[in-house]
Amino acid sequence: MQRTVAEGRGPVRYGPPAPEPGLPVLPELTAVLAEAARRAAPEPPGGGEPLREAACRHWARRGLATAPENVAAGPGAPALLLALLGAHGGDVMLPRPCPAWWTPQVRLLGRRAYHVPTPAECGGVPDPYALLETVRRVRAEGGDPRVLLLSVADDPTATVPPPELLREACEAAADAGLFVVSDETWRDTVHRPHDTLVLSPAEMLPDRAAVLVDLSGALLPAGWPAAVLRFPGTPRGTWLRARTLDVLTATGALVAGPVAAAAAHALDEPDAVAGRAYAVAALHGAVAGAVHHELLAVGAFARPPQAGRHLYADLGPLRAGLARHGVGDAMELEDWLGGRLGAPTPGGQRFADEPVALRVRLSTGPFLGATPEGRMAALTARDPLLLPHVRGSLEHLGSVLAGLS
Repeated sequence: MQRTVAEGRGPVRYGPPAPEPGLPVLPELTAVLAEAARRAAPEPPGGGEPLREAACRHWARRGLATAPENVAAGPGAPALLLALLGAHGGDVMLPRPCPAWWTPQVRLLGRRAYHVPTPAECGGVPDPYALLETVRRVRAEGGDPRVLLLSVADDPTATVPPPELLREACEAAADAGLFVVSDETWRDTVHRPHDTLVLSPAEMLPDRAAVLVDLSGALLPAGWPAAVLRFPGTPRGTWLRARTLDVLTATGALVAGPVAAAAAHALDEPDAVAGRAYAVAALHGAVAGAVHHELLAVGAFARPPQAGRHLYADLGPLRAGLARHGVGDAMELEDWLGGRLGAPTPGGQRFADEPVALRVRLSTGPFLGATPEGRMAALTARDPLLLPHVRGSLEHLGSVLAGLS
């Protein structure tokens, strides 16, 4: 992730990976994968019926009735999103900031990506009024926006949009004639699920919204790529799914057979899987809260983290202190802070934010420990913040930041 001299390195290959839990794979999932290891053939394009039916049950528990014929599976969210955008056509509206991998997907297809500021309360969704104005301006200038890509539990900001803001954004998208793609990968990593209401655009725009879930968010390790995509149950949705399957077939984007078995098992959320997901979310929530406290203590800004394994920090108030170290923009901040912390700290420019803004995404995983044993100790501790290695990592962050204030 460090910037380098020109060596033909494209920004996509060296972009930041999604935050990972940093914990050993759940033994129950390992057993399922091992049992299915004899499956030599991949899943058919879009996934086999057992996997798609498991996805339907997963969504039904979240209030989204779904039929298997309206589901497609693929080897990770990027493969599915690329296929969907390729099938749908048109330019894409995105919030600013947004996940690092979204914009390259749009541009890889030769489409234009237009970023719209997010409201003050949260990330993941565009400000409704700014969205309408941007669409109007883009069309007046000859652009062809047809898709809005948003997230109900956001990377990089780790926030969940309030229901009223999500509804307003969906209404604005409908008024602008946009098809909504909701990335809900981090939905099940909410830190306080009993206090945080997460809604889906598919509940508000059932005929105009698709739902994308990468299972590496809460259920599977990143090394077992699998994701599912829910289409509207309409003739247009059926047509769009068929074209998406064409792209998946042409690109060979198929789920490996053993991974499909593990994915179907995880989507059914047996007690062990659900319990691990809940415990991991709570652990990362506790650490994210402590990191947030360290940031606020030195005058930096950050929205309170609500989901995921990271938070998004604005070190603008520490600009003078950073300038003493030769740091004047997000790219330099990424290099300097990452070197001081010994962990990746991707700058805001990775997330389509303004490079001049001193913003970075801090992942909570590195605070859990450097060994599998230390990370498991954090997971099982009554209060992980009291563990010496966790406390030491947080104090190191605090000392680095304090030196800037």
